[in-house]
Amino acid sequence: MQISKFRLAVAGVVTAASFSLAGAGVAAAYQPHMVNAREHLNQALFELQTADPDKGGHRDMAVDLVHRAIDQVNMGIDYADLHP
Repeated sequence: MQISKFRLAVAGVVTAASFSLAGAGVAAAYQPHMVNAREHLNQALFELQTADPDKGGHRDMAVDLVHRAIDQVNMGIDYADLHP
């Protein structure tokens, strides 16, 4: 199934917005580098999802790795919030 670039772009923006809102409240004041890293990862995810898909599977792997990195950053922010 072919997904249009527009749909990928919308998905990227929605993902970025949801991750930016989740956990950014208290953490932003105490963990600006982690929050900034998450924002950069969300931007990278958007760019990867917008890129042409024919990259020998490497683009898809990069998307997966960025998703994992975002998850790890979120877990690090959550951990630091629980263990000040």
